[in-house]
Amino acid sequence: MSSTGPRLWPLYLLAGIVVLALLLIWLPESLHRQQQVMRTMGLFILAVILALLWLLFASRLAWGRRLRYFGGIVVVIALGIGFLRIKGLSGDFVPVLEWRWSAAGEALAPEGGAATALDARDWPQFLGPERNNRLRGVRLERDWTRRPPREIWRRPVGAGWSSFAIAGGRAVTQEQHGPEEQVICYDLATGRKLWQHADFTRYESAIAGVGPRATPTIAGGRVFTLGATGILNCLDLAGGAQIWSRDILADNRAEASMWGNSCSPLVLDTLVVVSAGGRDERSLVAYHRQTGAFVWGGGKDRAGYSSPRLVTLAGREQILIFNSYSVVGHDPRNGVPLWREPWEQVQCVANPLPLPGNRVLVSSGYGIGARLYQVNAAPDGLTSEIVWRSPRLKAKFANMVEHDGFVYGLDDGVLVCLDPRDGKRRWKRGRYGHGQLILIDDVLLIMSESGDVVLVEARSDRHVELAHMTVFSGKTWNPPSFAAPYLLVRTDSEAACYELALADETQAQRF
Repeated sequence: MSSTGPRLWPLYLLAGIVVLALLLIWLPESLHRQQQVMRTMGLFILAVILALLWLLFASRLAWGRRLRYFGGIVVVIALGIGFLRIKGLSGDFVPVLEWRWSAAGEALAPEGGAATALDARDWPQFLGPERNNRLRGVRLERDWTRRPPREIWRRPVGAGWSSFAIAGGRAVTQEQHGPEEQVICYDLATGRKLWQHADFTRYESAIAGVGPRATPTIAGGRVFTLGATGILNCLDLAGGAQIWSRDILADNRAEASMWGNSCSPLVLDTLVVVSAGGRDERSLVAYHRQTGAFVWGGGKDRAGYSSPRLVTLAGREQILIFNSYSVVGHDPRNGVPLWREPWEQVQCVANPLPLPGNRVLVSSGYGIGARLYQVNAAPDGLTSEIVWRSPRLKAKFANMVEHDGFVYGLDDGVLVCLDPRDGKRRWKRGRYGHGQLILIDDVLLIMSESGDVVLVEARSDRHVELAHMTVFSGKTWNPPSFAAPYLLVRTDSEAACYELALADETQAQRF
């Protein structure tokens, strides 16, 4: 054994350098939180390696002790690798770990039967009745201490990042069960499975997870779904029978998206519109709603991860879509692009937000930020131009909403209020992670990435959190659905239904 004792100053020096590096990484306000997380993980890995080198070659401990300590650390690391696996990554690229013996939810036998009669509003598609991430004419009870949400049911579900489409007491979502990608209809009142449809296909990624991403669309007694590998189905809402099916990648000579096809179908009159990403005038495509026959295609951009929406800008009805490299307005009659603005090659997930005055707000994460576009009428069609750029709202996953002239969204996981007139931030507060939000009258209902449901007042002067409850303990990326008064939420393994108390005036209007 050394007579002078262990040499600790290199370890203290290493600890000081790590602390200083963490301050340099995290104290400045960064435009790219994911880079901060990755640099932090790299810093800790390097620090562990250097500490092990110190232990072996510079600690001055007896060699027996050095080898025992080193062996113990190696055993702990090996046990961690042996017992844990990476289930995926959070929205900030933090690994999500689970025990290797954890089992995913298995498919259950169809329980059948009819939907229970229920007094509830419909939420028939992605982002709600108007496909704008808001619900009008409903006021929530703000005091959850006095009138807390009531859990109606909870059950396991298959993997996937789909949410629920709800109509007539039926709640439809998409799940992965082993080799089958399934569309499953549940009874809104009880959580009982009414029917399921299966396609023998599977999307899986170590980073992005397993299963379908898009949300079904319910219209005219039918369910329209797009799977992660490009299968577009039309199913009967009552019993799940397949009416028609198309492979939008094969049809349109398109390449599979890196993180899986994520476009929720848009139903317009006789059309079903999806983002296929074909380059030969097949970027945005429309199929006949009744037969599945191809109707039109337009544009040449690769698909992003947002969904089409019908809007009116500069007096022209158009389909707005956020692609991998552009934001485009298409003519709904023939798919021809009416205007186009280029965008960086990033994961384009959040839907563009139309604003009064023929303006469109577009935002991405990964340090890109937001841009406001002005769309104007011109003699030969439409023109577009950038009004401003701002790094103050980087909407990575969550869709944005507008209320009383201000925009609310999650800026790399923190809620912000943005003034769309100049792109300046009014406030930034409340780390809810890369979750999702809905505007219900004048209240933001936020489904946080960590599994909490939070109510925040939509006001421009300050952040006011009204209520909070924990629903799940794991990563929650799936958008919530609110068939008032019933809130349906899910993860990639579990779903739950809550009845939310409504304000007295809303209750009176319903009876």
